[in-house]
Amino acid sequence: MLENFDKVTIAITCYNAVETLERALRSAQRQSWPNLEILVVDDCSSDGSPELVENLIADDPRVRLIRREENGGASAARNTLIEVATGEFIVFFDDDDESHPERVSRQLAVLRAFESNHPGAPAACYAGGERLYPNGYIKALPAIGSKGRPLHGVDVANYLLFFARPDGLFFGSGTPTCALLVRRSVLVQLGGFDVLLRRVEDIDLAIRLALVGGYFLGTSECLFRQYSTKGPDKSPEANLNAEIKLAKKYQQYLNSIGCYHYATRWPNLRYLHFKHRYAAFLLEFMKIFVRYPVKSLRHILTTGPRRLRHERRMRKRSK
Repeated sequence: MLENFDKVTIAITCYNAVETLERALRSAQRQSWPNLEILVVDDCSSDGSPELVENLIADDPRVRLIRREENGGASAARNTLIEVATGEFIVFFDDDDESHPERVSRQLAVLRAFESNHPGAPAACYAGGERLYPNGYIKALPAIGSKGRPLHGVDVANYLLFFARPDGLFFGSGTPTCALLVRRSVLVQLGGFDVLLRRVEDIDLAIRLALVGGYFLGTSECLFRQYSTKGPDKSPEANLNAEIKLAKKYQQYLNSIGCYHYATRWPNLRYLHFKHRYAAFLLEFMKIFVRYPVKSLRHILTTGPRRLRHERRMRKRSK
């Protein structure tokens, strides 16, 4: 009896994903939750992706393809999904990921259990997952809020903007949209995704949720697999520009807590590391350290060794 199950919209954005889209769509169709609609928004693909979708969904009335008339990027495509969704909840699948059949059911169980004790509180639930690299290396992607005390409010905003990490809180792998399940009403309340951001739009959405007192929950299980790919939109330059743009968007808030300079300068350290410009990296770090000695030292001692271990494992796998 479907009336006993909340309707969930699985939202898939698609752009030139003909090689991976079938895997993502099939994993959506295999979800165990019985009351589903599956929406695929094509953002003006030129590789035959929409035609592939039409062939794959011919016998499945739960699935609908929406074609955008002009390319607007991930934010615009997701806003289209929010506008046309009829589910009470929306869960986002990426066009190159693969989700466990129980993903929707388990994320929904976590979110509804929280809501039963916190009626009316805006909340988002993120799935734990893993990232598979082309050389076979697998990186675990634990979900934010999947252990420790509940996460909410400025604690999350500060972590996303300048890596503040209060003791006892678990931030996992952050707030990727590909892991997100949330009430549609919350997304509408937040105004959807910022179409001016072509990257870090997922972080921006989470910051806005945090600044209105939202809660962040996570599943303990690994419920999706992300396949790592490269592209010009994922370059160090693109990441640097997007992260600085994000900090500038929240300049007023960051100035109010004395962290604007830190939030705009730290992304340059990541960029210099990825470009192997280590002398410039050291000089930039010293400039930040002079102004924020405790914050910068804690930050680099927390993230630096972890990044180096990750890169070392990547090199070993590739040999």
